Amino acid sequence: MLNERPSIYTRYVPSLIVEASERPSYWFVYRAGTDKLLLGENPGLDAIPAAARAEELGFAPSRSLYLGTLDGAPCYAAEAPEDALVPAGTEFLSLRSLYEIMDEDLFHLAGRALQLLSWDSTHRFCGRCGTTLERAANDHSKVCPNCGLSHYPRIAPAVITAILKDGQILLARAPHFPNNMHGLIAGFAEPGETLEDCVRRETMEEVGLTLGEIRYFGSQQWPFPHSLMIGFVAEYAGGEIAVDGEEIEHAAWFGPDNLPNIPPKLSIARKIIDWYAEEYGGRSGASS
Repeated sequence: MLNERPSIYTRYVPSLIVEASERPSYWFVYRAGTDKLLLGENPGLDAIPAAARAEELGFAPSRSLYLGTLDGAPCYAAEAPEDALVPAGTEFLSLRSLYEIMDEDLFHLAGRALQLLSWDSTHRFCGRCGTTLERAANDHSKVCPNCGLSHYPRIAPAVITAILKDGQILLARAPHFPNNMHGLIAGFAEPGETLEDCVRRETMEEVGLTLGEIRYFGSQQWPFPHSLMIGFVAEYAGGEIAVDGEEIEHAAWFGPDNLPNIPPKLSIARKIIDWYAEEYGGRSGASS
């Protein structure tokens, strides 16, 4: 069931210790307060700006974090001031807009950089006593020098589920989806529940259905701003579709040969739906 996808660790080695290198560093630079990544005109890894220091790119970074090595070269996450001028041949582009055109492992690493910069910006003071935090030496965390409380980057787990019934898949449309797009039932896990509990609760809340067997599919980081999407496939058990009218405005059963407009490639929603279409497309029991 697990759908394998490129890992960031094919080319990237995480590290906290900066090692000496004669190669220029790769810089994942975001404009302050945005998800806009600085990229050059070349494809793939060559689009990531390379320089010994961020200042060589024309600005002094508001903050920077060492990430490790990328194809053997040092790589950093950096935040450029809002008024920073970009080098010739580069521009700031929304990470979301790069979803289908950037190498998947680079997209995931760029997402890691964005999440760590956001965490560094929003965790400057201790939430317990208000003291200025200090970066830990042995991992990506911050420690309060006054009360000793550790602060780690926030990751919010969210489930996303394909619900199957008699060879058909349940697809739903949220009010904010463009172009009549339909996707899968999804939502964030709450305190006190397992991921499977979350799948059942979200399904009942959004479309009024009960579920039988739930199987793990795969996961995907989603850095907008700090989610981890965990995909499942579940079997319908009972109930009639009753949308909540808030999170979901329309839902219906679809066969593999009459799918509506669905999410773009690279998204785990699309990967699950593509798996469904391939798995059930030739089955005589699948209906429209």
